[in-house]
Amino acid sequence: MSDVLRELLYKKYIEPTKRRRQKYIGVEIEMPVLSLENEAVDTDAIQTVTKEFIEQFDFSVTGIDSDGNIYSAQSQENGDILSYDCSYNNLELSFGKEKNLFAIKERFDVYYTALQQLFSEYRYIVTGLGVNPNRNINNNVPIANERYRMLFHHLSSYPKYERMMMKFHSYPKYGMFSSASQVQLDVDYELLAQTVNTFSLLEPVKAMLFSNSVMLDEDHETLCSRDMFWENSTHGINPHNIGMYNCEFENADQILSYIETTSMYCVERSGKYINFPPVPLREYFSSESITGEYYDNGQYRTISFKPELSDLKYLRTFKFEDITYRGTIEYRSVCCQPISDVMTVSAFHLGAMSKTKELSELLKNDHTIYNNGYSAGELRKLLNKRTYPAFMDIDGAYTLCGQILDIIEEGLRERGLGEEIFLQPLFDRVHNRTNPARELLRRYEGGEDILSIAMDYAALSPTDSAVSMLPLHNAALY
Repeated sequence: MSDVLRELLYKKYIEPTKRRRQKYIGVEIEMPVLSLENEAVDTDAIQTVTKEFIEQFDFSVTGIDSDGNIYSAQSQENGDILSYDCSYNNLELSFGKEKNLFAIKERFDVYYTALQQLFSEYRYIVTGLGVNPNRNINNNVPIANERYRMLFHHLSSYPKYERMMMKFHSYPKYGMFSSASQVQLDVDYELLAQTVNTFSLLEPVKAMLFSNSVMLDEDHETLCSRDMFWENSTHGINPHNIGMYNCEFENADQILSYIETTSMYCVERSGKYINFPPVPLREYFSSESITGEYYDNGQYRTISFKPELSDLKYLRTFKFEDITYRGTIEYRSVCCQPISDVMTVSAFHLGAMSKTKELSELLKNDHTIYNNGYSAGELRKLLNKRTYPAFMDIDGAYTLCGQILDIIEEGLRERGLGEEIFLQPLFDRVHNRTNPARELLRRYEGGEDILSIAMDYAALSPTDSAVSMLPLHNAALY
């Protein structure tokens, strides 16, 4: 069985990187929906806006939940998708594969402006925050379909594991109020290990540059709660399913061995999702029977089933650098960014993809952040905090960040499309020694209202206000 499993994993994750193909960019941007009146977001209002958006842009409905609500729709023209992730409080725009960032940015601006206009009729906005500031006001219930019900049930099962030597957080609903900015980029087989290694080294620096998910009034020390949400949940029972790799790969074969150590936690049978305690792949596929639970008319029932090799399609990990069946790496460690900086995430990763050798050499020879007795995974946790560790030369650390951005900028310039312009907000952050989370806390603790900050983080341009997108009769609050 182990040889068969390895061959299937190879075909799913490694073989696609060997295909000759053009290099594309895939971008997914999640954004919280919040009420300017400090009220829970109403699903009926969400549905009205969704239907009007679909009609305006000629999207086709691709997902309807068991309550009859639309949760996804797609453009037949370019493959763009409007969807809701986990709940109707978290809107996602996903873009069909493109060759340059300007095409994505142009369509994003059009969709986003239309959505703000539509939401303004209900005194709602979508904004560029990694945690919805109205998380304790909104109705945080999962979208009523099999997958999201299963996911919430799985995350809510953490009390069953209280005897484990693991600390669980108490936010199983985090998927309903946390938002991310993710990018998928094609990767070649020959560069797969080098690319994963380099981007793993970059994770601590990304924490310095991109953190934007503060749990206001609960934890002002952690700047990117996103890491904690995943790692200290049932997804993190097997640490190889989440976060950092914390090892250096010499080749794709070693990556394949790592994937073999990940765990299954759900499958589907007869249209029903079943979740169960995470089981490592080798153990799962050698088991005669697995016992789990499925949703049935308002309650969960126990079921036993026999694993099948086809179940491998339900394996889903949540690594910061996630290798996919498309021959891509999905970079998924970054919070949603302020909307004026929305393309920084894609630009950073795209420029770095062609400069992995130079970046790796720079980071391995650094002594301001690296080579101080900490692994990249440990550094990510340290630099995810508001207070920097005592050993770190802060001036030197930001100088290093600037050097990294210079190399990434060169990678974008070599593409000859002018995409390096999207890096400017990151250079500004380095110059000002800040990131979106630090700016939010500075303003919030200085007495500014979170909704006014959210409005600024919703602006398409740093010189504009999101209020300018709203009808005049709706701007009176500001």
